Amino acid sequence: MVVVRRLVLILAIGLVAAACGSDSSSDVADSSTTSSSAPTTTAPTQDAGGDGSVAQEGDFVAVHYIGTLDDGSVFDESRPRGATLDFTIGAGQMIAGFDEGVRGMTAGETKTIRIEPADAYGGEFLEADISQVPEGTVGGDTLFDAAGQAVEVVSVEGNVVTLRNNHELAGQTLNFEIEMVAINP
Repeated sequence: MVVVRRLVLILAIGLVAAACGSDSSSDVADSSTTSSSAPTTTAPTQDAGGDGSVAQEGDFVAVHYIGTLDDGSVFDESRPRGATLDFTIGAGQMIAGFDEGVRGMTAGETKTIRIEPADAYGGEFLEADISQVPEGTVGGDTLFDAAGQAVEVVSVEGNVVTLRNNHELAGQTLNFEIEMVAINP
C-alpha cells in the first residue's frame, strides 16, 4: 500500500508548478498571475513604452508569453486568457530559467529564450536530500509538492531520496517568446 504524505518543505527538485496557465496543460510558474495564489502586490504601472527601467531581482513585472516545445507545438500562452503573467523576479514563483530570462529586459521589449530541463521542470528522475521529505519516507510513497503535484518516491538510499517527476513538461526543453509589458521596481 502506498503511503500518501504531504511535503512540508518544497522539494528542491526543480518542480515548480501552477500558474503560467490556469488550464491543466501547462505549469510554468510556482504560484502567480491569475491563480488564487497570485501575489498581492499591485499590478505593474509602467506603460508598454516604459521609462528605460531594466527588470531586476525583486521587481514586480507583467509579461505576455508563448511557450513552445522544440517541435514547435505550443504548450501555453498568455494572450488567449486575456491576462498578463504577473510575478516578482527572484521570489521563487517561476521556474528558474523563466526568472533568469526576464532579468535585464525593458518594458516593451520582446525576446525569445530557451530553457533546458534543469532550469525548468527537471528530468524524469530527481534527487533530494532526506531532510527535505517527511521522516519515515520510503520507496513507493507518494509525496505532494506545495502546488499539489504528486511525486513518487522511487528509493531512499542513505541521505538521498530519488523521486519520479510526473510533471508533463519534465525532461522537456522549453522555448518562450516573452514580451515585457510592465516593470514595477
